[in-house]
Amino acid sequence: MNNRDKGRIGEDLAVSRILKDGGRIVDRNFYFKGGEIDIIAAEKWLGEEYLCFIEVKMRENTANGYPEEAVDRAKQKKLIKGAMTYLKYRGLSFERPMRFDVISILGEEVKWIKNAFTA
Repeated sequence: MNNRDKGRIGEDLAVSRILKDGGRIVDRNFYFKGGEIDIIAAEKWLGEEYLCFIEVKMRENTANGYPEEAVDRAKQKKLIKGAMTYLKYRGLSFERPMRFDVISILGEEVKWIKNAFTA
């Protein structure tokens, strides 16, 4: 199985978790110059509907650290740039509630880390 197939499996697991927790998928695999946003979802959180830009990371074990640790500052900057590009591309307000999440998949455990970092 190649990395693209593994990534697709991880994203499918993440989508299942989002839907199970009451979220709604808005978009998947949004490509922009310099990167990709794995999943864009909407979820009611803290009394408002948030647009969630989600990075999915998957590992079989912790030999190289936890999956969420791979979302370093450089990756965060790319995701923020991608989110701004997405909002502009879709004609959406930059004032709307939004957040940056990570879905960490370690073996069979799927963990949704909400508001993992801020812009």
